[in-house]
Amino acid sequence: MNLSDPSNWKDKLSNSQQLGGIETSVLDNGAGRGVRIAWINTGSGLRYKVILDRGLDILDCFYNASSLAWISHSGTVGPQPFSNKGIDWLRTFGGGLLTTCGLSNAGPPNADENGERGLHGNFSNIPGELVSIKQPDLFQNDLTFEIVGRVKETTTFGPSLELTRKISGMLGSASIKVSDTIVNKGNTPAPHMILYHINCGWPLIDQETRIVWDGQIVPKENDINNTEFNKKHRFKVCAPPLEEHNGFGEDVAFIDPKPDDLDQVVCGYANDDLQLGLKISFSKTQMPWLIHWQHWGKNEYVTALEPATNPPIGQAAARKNNTLIMIPPGESKNYELKLEVITGKDVLDFK
Repeated sequence: MNLSDPSNWKDKLSNSQQLGGIETSVLDNGAGRGVRIAWINTGSGLRYKVILDRGLDILDCFYNASSLAWISHSGTVGPQPFSNKGIDWLRTFGGGLLTTCGLSNAGPPNADENGERGLHGNFSNIPGELVSIKQPDLFQNDLTFEIVGRVKETTTFGPSLELTRKISGMLGSASIKVSDTIVNKGNTPAPHMILYHINCGWPLIDQETRIVWDGQIVPKENDINNTEFNKKHRFKVCAPPLEEHNGFGEDVAFIDPKPDDLDQVVCGYANDDLQLGLKISFSKTQMPWLIHWQHWGKNEYVTALEPATNPPIGQAAARKNNTLIMIPPGESKNYELKLEVITGKDVLDFK
């Protein structure tokens, strides 16, 4: 459906919302009771749910009848700001198409002379402040939409990072653009790590779904624990459910990705049987690492491609090896991601 040509819909519509747009609401049941959300319908078959009270991350995501995202057993859970010790983060991890890890720690629980941090940091459990919503207006030949929110990771007398997130798209386009700006609002340098946990599940992810990326796997200490499946397939093919991934079993690759001539890293998934895929693009300069997580447990069947500033080794280890980013007072960091659904021949050609 070509919405950019007004002759296709002129005099046939009363309201742009008939084709798509943004609708906000509040959940009224279960563990997510009271959570503010925004459903975004792109008018292309792609629709997704932004969790305003969980840092404007994205949970559910569908293309036509197919789910693209993995949803954990817990699903939507209200923010719990004090789930920041040890592995408490897992208690509220809903999975979803996008869970942001950071803003000052990505990786395991860790501690040093600068403090103690839980798994993957605080961001995912911080409610966002809704700043603005822009709806599409076909009658003004404006197909664009966006939602903007602000998230503050702050403590008195300590680091104070503020993220402004814009999620945007265009009616008729099966793509999502996420643009983040992180500013140090404090008066001392602030430690910073960010990792975008892009979690995909069935039916997009199935045995033999191809995993597309280009680059080099950087060896790490526990690589010897990878399954026989990945020793053979080198993180390029999705496995069937594996007994060895029940519980805490997993395979993880730290990838130094290869960018194109425009500094863009392109990766994603291609399900040739469904002729359905997800293409992920980001700047190598902004995020020099791509982490690939696989957890093929029974009834917890998920994989994630994760653009990141650092491998998920935690703030203490990043400080020790001199890779920890410090944002000076008043300065900022910018990150952009694009997620695009591909179908048909584009899937088969995605290598």
